[in-house]
Amino acid sequence: MAAPNRRRFLNNCAWLAAGVTGGILLPRWLPLGEPALAQDDAAASPEERLRKLKIELPMIGKPTGYVPAVRVDNLLFVSGYEPRKADGSPLVGKLGKDLDVKEGYQAARQIALIMLSAVRTELGSLDKVVRLVKTFGMVNCMPNFTQTPQVINGFNDLLAEVFGEKAGRGARSAVGMNSLPDGSVVEIEAIFQVKA
Repeated sequence: MAAPNRRRFLNNCAWLAAGVTGGILLPRWLPLGEPALAQDDAAASPEERLRKLKIELPMIGKPTGYVPAVRVDNLLFVSGYEPRKADGSPLVGKLGKDLDVKEGYQAARQIALIMLSAVRTELGSLDKVVRLVKTFGMVNCMPNFTQTPQVINGFNDLLAEVFGEKAGRGARSAVGMNSLPDGSVVEIEAIFQVKA
């Protein structure tokens, strides 16, 4: 190999090595492309996220006639919950007749708060939740109502805020029902993976 070509080859190898080294080490020193707040949020525990979001979970009464949650190994099966008015009575009505999608979304979001309170009561802390595994959402709606997923998004969006995008979203079903207990607008049950 001629001297100028050899020099160019070695020079290119040096630049390649520097690039590889920089690509490996630089992300450890400088979190390029990620704001500090996003990193903090990714590292935050569910309880810390609740505080940052200024979310207070509602107090839930003592259950009558049902078990709020059952733990089997590392899975927590949570009973179906319904949204409540300020006076504690159920929020009733049918989507597509009495309420629109936005109101249904808010009702599902309220159920998420109630369920998180039940999970915290059962486990002692939301930090013991590994991830949401499954959501089963039931929407009291008219036969021609087709936006049940958009309603149940209210539940899933809040869980993603609290547990993070990956751990807060699981498999799910969002189905329409002819009626629900107490005439409630929505009922949601869920399964969580929890720490041993």
